[in-house]
Amino acid sequence: MTLLYTEVEEELRAAVRDLLADKASPSAVLDRADSAAAGGTPYAAELWKALARDIGVAGLLIPEEFGGSASHEGGASAREAAVVLEELGRAVAPVPFLSSAVLATQALLVAGGEVAGDLLGRLAAGEATAALAVSFAASPYAPPAPVAVLGEDGTVTGTVTGVIGAEAADVLIVPVRHSQGVGLCAVEAPSTVQGAVRVATAASLDLTRPVATVSFASAPARIVARADGLELPWVWEALARGAGLLASEQLGVAEWCLTTTVAYVKERRQFARPVGSFQAVKHRLADLWLEVVGARAAARNAAARLAEAPAAGPLGDEAAVAVAVAQAHCGAVAVHAAEECVQLHGGIGMTWEHPAHLYLKRAKADQIALGTPGDHRDALAGPAGLPAPA
Repeated sequence: MTLLYTEVEEELRAAVRDLLADKASPSAVLDRADSAAAGGTPYAAELWKALARDIGVAGLLIPEEFGGSASHEGGASAREAAVVLEELGRAVAPVPFLSSAVLATQALLVAGGEVAGDLLGRLAAGEATAALAVSFAASPYAPPAPVAVLGEDGTVTGTVTGVIGAEAADVLIVPVRHSQGVGLCAVEAPSTVQGAVRVATAASLDLTRPVATVSFASAPARIVARADGLELPWVWEALARGAGLLASEQLGVAEWCLTTTVAYVKERRQFARPVGSFQAVKHRLADLWLEVVGARAAARNAAARLAEAPAAGPLGDEAAVAVAVAQAHCGAVAVHAAEECVQLHGGIGMTWEHPAHLYLKRAKADQIALGTPGDHRDALAGPAGLPAPA
């Protein structure tokens, strides 16, 4: 196993970066943040359409049999998805890749079955976007019990808070409980079932990735999977794999902050000298560079281990450890990099017009998502030394 980027991964990175430079420049993202602050939606629909359909990022984790490009025989894998997340993190791009192409997709892959296959085909083709109706703050080591109920008439009722990507989703993937145990259901978006589904966006620290409260009132649903008891294997796997790939987004945020700050201190002059020539500034950025290098190794290791794990099977001990290590480290690095970016930009870094605050907010929101660094450290220090579902 190598952690180095392959030629294919670099070509994918170049394609995504060029598209983001054209359609998700810092000024464009700031404009969308302004829209979100005023009650609008930050999601860039045209950008997502181009990423999903033209470049094909929506199907990177979906097997070829469902129209995706994932394959253990030289096709796409979690490594390619991680590269995309790095670039999306660098641009704090307001697109539902993590919510749809990672979290919802992983839940459907683990669930399997005819309904899941149909939905995966739609997602891979870029015809639909999905969201997993679980709080973004949920830890993979203690998956939340389903709060929605599947009635005998095949409808779903209940309310889920803290869901990302819900307002941009065509299909909601909902963990439910029923008379015999638990299950996973697919509910069409509010525009399709008027009144039965309501999505209310809540105030969010990260203006580029809002969270929402989703309410179901006897909403028609298709059953994706059922299970006896109270365990939710689909949710556990989706959250765990999502946490591992989230580390790559955190890496992208940290790399942008470091690169942008180094460029700024080379140009900003004080006392007739570049600010970057002062020893104290050099030391701070050198220390940050070492942290980012470590974060890259951890994130790449998690992505590589996830790529080796079966798409629909158990995560495995090695991959679970790699995920926990990556999340225990990368979250803090991204926040530190963003803090240094704001501070070393001086007064300009404190302004709304500079994008530094978007990176700080994304880094902090990501740090407490899908398990805090403390959750992942506790899992590593558990009795078996490995993460495991509660």
